Amino acid sequence: MESKTLKELIIEQKSEFESDDDHVKRCVLDSISDQMELPHILIISGLRRSGKSTLLKEINKSFFEGHTIYYFNFEDERLLDFTVSDFDLLYETFLELFGKSKIMLFDEIQNIENWELFVRRMHDRGFKFVITGFNSSMLSKELGTRLTGRYIGTELFPFSFREFLKFRDMDIPDIMLTENRADIKRHFTEYLKFGGIPEYLKYKNELILKTLYENILYKDIFARYGLNDEKALKELSFYLFSNYGSEISYKKLKVMLDVSINTVKNYISYIENSYLIFTVPKYDYSVKKQIYSPKKVYVIDTGLINLVSFKFSRDHGKLLENLVFIELKRRYRDIYYHKGKRECDFIVLENGSVTCAIQVTASLKDNKTREFGGLLEALTMYDLDEGLILTDDEDFEDTLENKKIRVMPVWKWMLEEPSGTSSKTNNS
Repeated sequence: MESKTLKELIIEQKSEFESDDDHVKRCVLDSISDQMELPHILIISGLRRSGKSTLLKEINKSFFEGHTIYYFNFEDERLLDFTVSDFDLLYETFLELFGKSKIMLFDEIQNIENWELFVRRMHDRGFKFVITGFNSSMLSKELGTRLTGRYIGTELFPFSFREFLKFRDMDIPDIMLTENRADIKRHFTEYLKFGGIPEYLKYKNELILKTLYENILYKDIFARYGLNDEKALKELSFYLFSNYGSEISYKKLKVMLDVSINTVKNYISYIENSYLIFTVPKYDYSVKKQIYSPKKVYVIDTGLINLVSFKFSRDHGKLLENLVFIELKRRYRDIYYHKGKRECDFIVLENGSVTCAIQVTASLKDNKTREFGGLLEALTMYDLDEGLILTDDEDFEDTLENKKIRVMPVWKWMLEEPSGTSSKTNNS
């Protein structure tokens, strides 16, 4: 890599990075505040275009104001020849341009193979790193083998509903009047339809989502993993997007795609690593049974669901369920579903114990017995005193079999300040 090219890129990127753009303050910034006091490398991963670069700007302004920082974005076609051996040249160029600093902010670093080697070496010399990337393997055990004890990981998701309202310049009132509820419900309907990917919300052009989806499939998955069956990958992804909130069968997918079960499992793991989907296991006290039980699948963003999936598959209750799952992922680390004689949509595990059981349905009008039955079975099974049913608009409390049941609208629950939730931070 030529020093001249690096200089041009650094100066160009610095100008853009320091530009004073209007943006929504991300809620995750509050949890990052505690992490920034530690000497560990901070790794932020999440879906492409979910706002990681903007979050990096916020981190710079919040924690490094007045300090010299080294910023570099590796998501640039002019860096195709950049390898791990060029990091020293990058550091020398930073020194030449800006003088000494011990702070490095690196964007989309996963594009450079073996980047961990440079980061580990410099971290051991006392450098502070904040790093972003769009592959969940950046927070995996594999990464831990090279950066063991040196990093803290956090995940960034598309806008939450609270962030969506901020994006729409709507304040959340302390006291909810009738007109406030109407405004918020109207915005919630929009949020359910369009999702939370910032760039798409700004321009409302479906080409943005279409390009994002295709870039992830073909660039981040097909090309990166060196796959040889484009048709199978595309059909599998389409199937998963059209069956969100449902159990998936590897055997069924094997027959449908005419590939091996190992190929199905690998392709699903690649799609999940890219943050397009999440697989959720059935909860069981036996880890072995958890591994071999069918998994449910959810999609990162309802806007992507509405773009990619079959139109007839977009069940309103399932969309609400998908939305609730993503919000739970923001708040908790370990999420399962319960299935015995009856089924409960979500079981939350904290510190090895089940602490929460949640059902999601569009309305209890026609299926109150089923929803209450599944929740009560889970509450009894895991010895919980109360449970939660989230609906489109119902709001009341009930007591059944000595269990307190809270029924409330999804939008209202999403605006509550999370309390008693586990940290989403990965320490390695």
